[in-house]
Amino acid sequence: MSFILVQVIVGGLLLGAVYALFSSGLTLVWGMMNIVNFAHGDFVMLGMYAAFVVFTLFGVGPLAGVPFATLLLALLGVVVYFALIRDIMKGPMLAQILGTFGLALLLRYSVFWWFGANFLSLPQDIVGGTFAFLGLRIEASRLLAGVVALFVTLGLHLLLTRTSLGSKMLAVAEDATAAQLMGIRPDTMQAIAWAIAAGATGLAGALIATFFYIVPTVGETLGIVAFVTVSLGGFGSVPGALIAGLLIGVIESLSAYLIGDVYKDIVVYVLFLSFLWFRPQGLMGKT
Repeated sequence: MSFILVQVIVGGLLLGAVYALFSSGLTLVWGMMNIVNFAHGDFVMLGMYAAFVVFTLFGVGPLAGVPFATLLLALLGVVVYFALIRDIMKGPMLAQILGTFGLALLLRYSVFWWFGANFLSLPQDIVGGTFAFLGLRIEASRLLAGVVALFVTLGLHLLLTRTSLGSKMLAVAEDATAAQLMGIRPDTMQAIAWAIAAGATGLAGALIATFFYIVPTVGETLGIVAFVTVSLGGFGSVPGALIAGLLIGVIESLSAYLIGDVYKDIVVYVLFLSFLWFRPQGLMGKT
């Protein structure tokens, strides 16, 4: 296997880890509340703009931009839950779909109004140059994004499966009424879930902004990636989102290298649909 092909695969794994990070928030919300957030991709977009604003105002990179975007989006997640989600959850599925879709449009066109439609970007050397290791050349920005995203996604899984908070959140997901009788406040747990999910998107967005274009409509593209990742991994499964994100990242990178960047999405979606034909619940979803 040539060094170029290995480098393509490594780059795909790093990008796939970021996909897994912001997709894990989507699968967390679904697993707890059975609600699909159509504004999820636009949350990632806001994280990108948050990192851009921090750089523009203070001239600093991810060291300050990433924590700021994470906290800002986590706060937005709590506000969205109490202002919108808590009420539309009581209605039919159509109300949930239209409610979160309307939220996506509100966020997107608010950014259009404030920042305009121009493509923005952070300096290419904001993180560092390029690392050379065993003949491979990896951009520092992509390496930082991939490694941080991988550890945060694994940390989120451990939070849900190894902590008291995670046990309470899973109890609410299983039966909110029974959890309430045990002294657990479903509203609080669900608000925390939204804070974690939105914070993960802010973190991922700030990391992606170091090497990806920034524009109000980027949330559409990233939102589709998140839905594909969650569907492939299995709705409600964070490990599934991680595995699916890594697979999609590698498939995208190999497709772009072997047959052209224009066709990479076609390959991903054809393979995705073919897989779901035989296993509609996804890799690690419940039957």
